[in-house]
Amino acid sequence: MFDLLLTGFQIVFSPGTFLLIFAGTVLGIIFGAMPGVSASMSVALAVPFTYAMSPVVAIAFLVAVYNASITGGGITAILFKIPGTPSNAPTTFDGYPMAQQGKAGKALGISLISSAIGGTVSAIAMLLLAPQLASVGLRFGPSELFAVSVLGLSVLTALDSDNVIKTLISGLIGLFLATIGMDPLIGIPRFTWGNRTLLGGVEMIPVLIGLFAITEVLKHTSKPLKLDPTSSSAGTDFKTKLLTLKEAWSIRWTVVRASILGTLVGILPGAGATIAAFLSYSVEAKISPNRKQFGHGAMEGIAASETANNAAAGGSMVPLLALGIPGGTAAAVMMSALVVQGVQVGPILHRTQPEFLSAVFGSMMLTNVLMVLCSMAIAKVFNKVLNVPYSILGPLIVLFAAMGSFALRSSPGDVVLMIVAGIIGVAFASFKFSAAALVLGLVLGGLTEANLRRAILLEGGSLLGVISKPITTVLLLACAAILLLPLLNGILERKTKVA
Repeated sequence: MFDLLLTGFQIVFSPGTFLLIFAGTVLGIIFGAMPGVSASMSVALAVPFTYAMSPVVAIAFLVAVYNASITGGGITAILFKIPGTPSNAPTTFDGYPMAQQGKAGKALGISLISSAIGGTVSAIAMLLLAPQLASVGLRFGPSELFAVSVLGLSVLTALDSDNVIKTLISGLIGLFLATIGMDPLIGIPRFTWGNRTLLGGVEMIPVLIGLFAITEVLKHTSKPLKLDPTSSSAGTDFKTKLLTLKEAWSIRWTVVRASILGTLVGILPGAGATIAAFLSYSVEAKISPNRKQFGHGAMEGIAASETANNAAAGGSMVPLLALGIPGGTAAAVMMSALVVQGVQVGPILHRTQPEFLSAVFGSMMLTNVLMVLCSMAIAKVFNKVLNVPYSILGPLIVLFAAMGSFALRSSPGDVVLMIVAGIIGVAFASFKFSAAALVLGLVLGGLTEANLRRAILLEGGSLLGVISKPITTVLLLACAAILLLPLLNGILERKTKVA
């Protein structure tokens, strides 16, 4: 073990590799903060740079880009209510309200420190437990992954406890949108109404940008104000504020739970950082002593989301390095880059070339430090934008949002989808429906349907055979408990008032 640590630090602290990891960290933060550029796309954009690198240096560089992009997405999620990557969507729930209260620097500080801790925990878990954790992840077949997706959907009842029915309806709309496009198993178009753009399904990125960014612009068009209408720290006095010891101690268990949950979810093939972030936020929204503040600027909400999504990024590397099975889309892109260079990714890699595991560990540890320092500087630059009058800033946000939506598939239809999502977002805000619930349904709908149908096929058409598997049963019972808890709490509160 000591040899692996020593090898990893020797690799990443060699001058050339250190500079590449630093460059990858800066690129990742910038890519992650740009609307429409997901973490997976950030890695894909960085792949061409690796062709002249050795395979070990290439994987270290790509890991830096991946981790930093998820952290970078939290900057715009907090300052502009625009999640840079889908996994930063839960960060907007409490990060943006804190920014509106003049606490943008504190919110960014919580985000950066939580991200670094989550990434560090998953890196240590990867180094110590890669083969064992990967074997656990492999025990999750379609039925278990279906249950994990349903567990993610149980977050719905925590997103807005005062409007549970409207939140559930919003989630169902998201699930319906996830069914639009080609059938995942038999390949026939569904609900496309002859529109070619919809054949590829309702893309998540344009919907995210529309529901969060465009909706916010439309809500501010009648107000000749800057982005932050309250006494925010926008401008030259802005400074990212790191946590005090008292604040760090108050969210310690949130960070611990999110780190563990994020790492475990990241190991599951296809689960990814987005599910980890929503799940972690849901858990904290239900068990935190400060749960009434969630959605209004709770520190625990930011910490839960940003810790879990960075921990999941590290967790996704476990099955890739131990078994040659990518834990997510970004890990699949990394695997493709290694294969192009002639590396045989699989169980034998861990034994014959342990320097790959060392390089990934060293890169993650170094990136977690560099991204905190780099993000402070980059966040300060982004915050300068808050001084721009909204009559100028609003159209600029729409322009960059449209560019991000179009760049995804080079399709004008995605720009139209973004605009429609923005209008829907305004309607949702007016009638107290939940845009976050719609996004969650859209994100998890495809995974839920595909895994359920595959599981039923494997069980010969028996739904009972799917839900009776031990892990699936336990997870579904947990989902039922989570969904019923708000109703039970409401009944108990009414009985208490009557008494």
